[in-house]
Amino acid sequence: MYELSVEALIWRLSVAFAIGLLIGLERGWQARAEAEGERAAGLRTFALTALLGGVWGAIVLPFGDFAAVGLAIIFIGVCVVIALFRLRQIEHDHTYGATTIVAIMLAFSLGVMAVIGHETPAVAAAVATTAMLASKNALHNWLQKLTWPELRSGLALLVMSFILLPILPNHPVDRFGAINPFALWLMTVLIAVISFAGYVAVRVIGYQKGLAVAGLAGGLASSTATTAAMARLAIKYPLQGKALAGAAALANAIMAFRVLIILAVVNLTLALQLAAPLIVIGLVYGACGMLLTRYPVRDEHAASESLIFENPLDIAAVLKFGALLSAVMIVSKLATSLAGDAGVLVVAFLSGLVDLDAIALAMGRHGQEEVGVGIAATAVLLALGANTLVKMIIGWGMGGREMGGRFAVVSLFALAAGVVVLWTAPRFIG
Repeated sequence: MYELSVEALIWRLSVAFAIGLLIGLERGWQARAEAEGERAAGLRTFALTALLGGVWGAIVLPFGDFAAVGLAIIFIGVCVVIALFRLRQIEHDHTYGATTIVAIMLAFSLGVMAVIGHETPAVAAAVATTAMLASKNALHNWLQKLTWPELRSGLALLVMSFILLPILPNHPVDRFGAINPFALWLMTVLIAVISFAGYVAVRVIGYQKGLAVAGLAGGLASSTATTAAMARLAIKYPLQGKALAGAAALANAIMAFRVLIILAVVNLTLALQLAAPLIVIGLVYGACGMLLTRYPVRDEHAASESLIFENPLDIAAVLKFGALLSAVMIVSKLATSLAGDAGVLVVAFLSGLVDLDAIALAMGRHGQEEVGVGIAATAVLLALGANTLVKMIIGWGMGGREMGGRFAVVSLFALAAGVVVLWTAPRFIG
């Protein structure tokens, strides 16, 4: 009667039963405080429902096209029965909720899936279902803390990624061959994602964990903004310059690894060329930052209040970065045509004074083809040096000698180490 062997059928029924046990374990644990007989569905109900789905899947399996009709009828019957029991529970407890009903529907359906030959997707869906059910409190707490600007930013990121990106032309549209709308927007989205991830990290971790965590999380969003924030704190806490300089150094450690990740996504060859110096720069910044942050700010709560960054995924900010990236790409293309390697390096330095990500993306996108991987790598490091120079000026100018001086020393040491490694260490590529 069955196309499956007895062993295969028993195995698939066992998978269906295990799926029900997994989902029922979470449901039963949530309702463990309720008295026996007051639960609409628990561990046994879910296990038996998933097994029921598996059994009916096995029964109708040989009937081909008619199987779907039979399963639909049984599925509706199961839903009606559990809905009636759930209605009685709602009347008894004076509560509302359809989660249990949906979970029962999923358990039955996944049991069917497991038996008709989709065991792996069924198990994966069961794990996802259980994880979602178990995350109720965390999800509700997160929704309570979620602000409208954050929700709007997340939706904007989805629109940028899945609506705007696919419809953009994937070829150069300017006379210089520098602007590919699809690639440009993809790189803009990449930066927006990384910046938003840093913002979320700050919101989740919180600054109350200490300046070290603040520096690390802030570096994901903006190392320049973090350095400026630490410099402002140094005015209020002049005796805590060491710790504040350390937090700024940690932000710049993250910056080095962030640039490496960006390059790896856009141009793996260039990323491999710069991997050694960027990793060394990041490690030097990180080691010095951890040493310096051993000197904590006395009023940590007041300090944390001064370190809150604005949501970076603002449409205006995203468009400004896209415009800056376009300008850098066009200027670097023109500089390459008119002045060759020297022109690219000048553009890299000037661009790095404003933003490091833009020139890194520009070199990753076009630099290797235009001037070769060696000059492109030098341009990125030159931009990094210019960007670091700006942060050193910010640190010293706003935070004074105690904070700015130490940060400048660490920065020079990190850059020097990176240059030495660039000249002496073997390359990952030729």
